[in-house]
Amino acid sequence: MGRVPKVTLADATAFVRNPLAFIAGRWTPAPSTVQRAALAALVMSVVIVVTGGAVRLTGSGLGCPTWPKCTEDSLTATSAMGVHGAIEFGNRMLTYVLCAAVGWAIVAARSQKPWRRSLTRLGWAQFWVVMGNAVLGGIVVLVGLNPYTVAAHFLLSTALIAVATVMWQRTRESDTAPRPLAGKAVQQLVWVLVAATVLLIAVGTVVTGAGPHAGDSSDVERMPLDWENVSRLHAVLAWIVVTLTFALWFVLKAVDAPEGPLHRTRDLFLVLLAQGVIGYVQYFTDLPEVLVGAHMLGSCLVWIATLRVLLSLRERPEVMADVPGPSAEAVPTRA
Repeated sequence: MGRVPKVTLADATAFVRNPLAFIAGRWTPAPSTVQRAALAALVMSVVIVVTGGAVRLTGSGLGCPTWPKCTEDSLTATSAMGVHGAIEFGNRMLTYVLCAAVGWAIVAARSQKPWRRSLTRLGWAQFWVVMGNAVLGGIVVLVGLNPYTVAAHFLLSTALIAVATVMWQRTRESDTAPRPLAGKAVQQLVWVLVAATVLLIAVGTVVTGAGPHAGDSSDVERMPLDWENVSRLHAVLAWIVVTLTFALWFVLKAVDAPEGPLHRTRDLFLVLLAQGVIGYVQYFTDLPEVLVGAHMLGSCLVWIATLRVLLSLRERPEVMADVPGPSAEAVPTRA
């Protein structure tokens, strides 16, 4: 068993003043560790969306009727609150797990040698989005699951997934200037695809806000829209995204694009097909809770796959150190 290092007063003071710099001075994670930390933050950002959906689908949205405490008299759920209180409070506790995952990503990025400020900033961006969404989640409870605040809560979670995806990708790249792997027309087509996907997700929140799963058994306000008409609009947008993805794959084939963009586009197409099957089955089977939850997971995966297509259109090659060659004086000359 190794000897425990002695902690001096100077060490304790340095840690209090700047804990990240203190840890970075004593720990250098492997690149794979930084990648796993970023992936853990991304996975948890998806998990918190799915568990939040479980809260709504089980009618537990007001299981803890106030915030930040669970009730006026208790910080935690009590046995008298039943399963709904346990589900809602459990989802709140998962926020701390998400914070821990994001914190690990920040510490790993800050401790990497050489330090990459861009990665650390992406980690902190996730932290502040999580904090903002936690407050917004509290507002959702305080206003009785108002559907507009619920939609904003989901969209902010989608923004968190976007930042986490970018950070995960950046851990596997250098900090050199990006070099495009496709022409301007292809890039524009992909941006149209991204915009259509954002619109698809946004309309999906309207479907939720107008649909039957209000999140609680009480009389919860719904968006004053015809749910079936909004669902049809959502389906049309989904077909537009599928068509754009199919077209992009053919364009990439035509211009002989590298394998990276082609593989990411194929992955997106497969995820979209699976999501479409789930969407149509849940629509024609009167929205069973399990399928609605699977559809929410699929929404996260579609968004991640779309962003991976966008990020695959450029590369950041490693900078190779120049190897000094022999000087002119050192080269022998023939007399």
